[in-house]
Amino acid sequence: MSANGNANGSGFDVAIVGNGVLGLSLAWVLAQRGQRVAVLGQPHRPWAGSTASGAMLGCFGEVTTSLLATEQGRAKLELGIQAKNLWPQWLAQLEEGTEGAPVRTANGTSVILNTIGTAEIDDANYNAIRAELTRYDEPFEDVDATDVDWVDAEPISRPLRAFHIPGEHAVNSAALLERLEQAAVRAGATLVPEFATRVVHRGEQVTGVVTTSGQTISADHVTLAAGARSQELIDSLPIGSRVPRLVSGYGVSALVKTGDGTIPDSVIRTPNRSFACGLHVVPRGDGHVYLGATNVISVEPRDTAEMRDLVFLLQCAHRQVRRNLWNSDVTKVQVGNRPVSMDGSPLLGQGGMKGLWIMTGTYRDGLHLSPLLAQDFAARILGEEPQADLDRFTPLRQPLPTGTREEIVDVLIDHQIGIGYEQDWTIPVEWHQWIEMDLRPATLAWANELDPEFTPPAELLFASRFDPELVSLLRKYYATCRENS
Repeated sequence: MSANGNANGSGFDVAIVGNGVLGLSLAWVLAQRGQRVAVLGQPHRPWAGSTASGAMLGCFGEVTTSLLATEQGRAKLELGIQAKNLWPQWLAQLEEGTEGAPVRTANGTSVILNTIGTAEIDDANYNAIRAELTRYDEPFEDVDATDVDWVDAEPISRPLRAFHIPGEHAVNSAALLERLEQAAVRAGATLVPEFATRVVHRGEQVTGVVTTSGQTISADHVTLAAGARSQELIDSLPIGSRVPRLVSGYGVSALVKTGDGTIPDSVIRTPNRSFACGLHVVPRGDGHVYLGATNVISVEPRDTAEMRDLVFLLQCAHRQVRRNLWNSDVTKVQVGNRPVSMDGSPLLGQGGMKGLWIMTGTYRDGLHLSPLLAQDFAARILGEEPQADLDRFTPLRQPLPTGTREEIVDVLIDHQIGIGYEQDWTIPVEWHQWIEMDLRPATLAWANELDPEFTPPAELLFASRFDPELVSLLRKYYATCRENS
């Protein structure tokens, strides 16, 4: 089959823009259903989030008090639980029909509460994870903090408490991508090794996409699953101003060959903190571990690591998890871009034009949600009953609030202070209170200056203080929201 369509030139049923885990998963499901599918994306996947991810299959490990504070946050958790239950069969089917390295790399997840964090963030999120595990009757067991497998933190960073979640594993994202690509092609999908530059439409009906070489790929349906890069395509459409804009959650991770050749059996992680996912170590086999990950809001996706982010990550890993990592070899530095919408929630569903589907904005959850979203979107495209409740995440919407302005500022201050402690700052005891007393009114004043009505999620509000381009985009987005209301 040529990239133009099938042999008689009638084009494709579905063109999927994006060859990361979400795009390939959807292509695999649709191709198995007899659909003619084209998947667009450069083979080396620049700017992708999938390639640099720790690929933890954890929804409970990602729980935070902020997530649980909103209806859409709890809805995301519910989707994560649905996806978690699909992974065993999904992996079994994938590994049965493809060749390559084993996909699963970790048995369970150990969550540690250590002396580095703050009570407002780490203790609260640690307890929130436990509470949700209990609420959903998910097995977990407390572990003596001194006996957590493979952990040998420096004394002032030692774990105080720990528990193990036996049902939350991790996969090797590179092996997963390789097998998904094989599976999709074997099922009949066509890979187009180019970016899409715009979506073609006739009136309210999408008709395909144009590639970087100028080729037109005709299709009845177009699914945008290109992560943060989906924004360029959304901008090419008349509905673009009605969709929350995407920015990047740029992150740095590293693959390390341990000096003593040992690796843990499970994921080892802290609760989420400092505007990022928690510090985590994921076994990758052959004496290697994955260290992740940082999270910095960036208007444009990045493909290189800033030195400060890499140094911070490596220092956290050897101080908080295992001291002799300091003597290990860094074999690869990885950079990824999580797609973050301006209200922090996913963009999932019909895109406001006939045949247009949007599957992005999933932030840190895309890989974990991939089996569920692939099967759900396939059902929707084929006119069948959907498998997930995605209504609140419809791409055409007003901003979903993450709290009142005061609540968002409180979260921001907690995490900003937390960054200081994780960076091992040394300040007089009373300075924490003084700094917080100055930061809170200054941040609240900034939020009022940014927009009189809308307040972005804490990490975007924090980033906007240092990024004039992000300020401009937020103000333009909020002005459009008022026009569309």
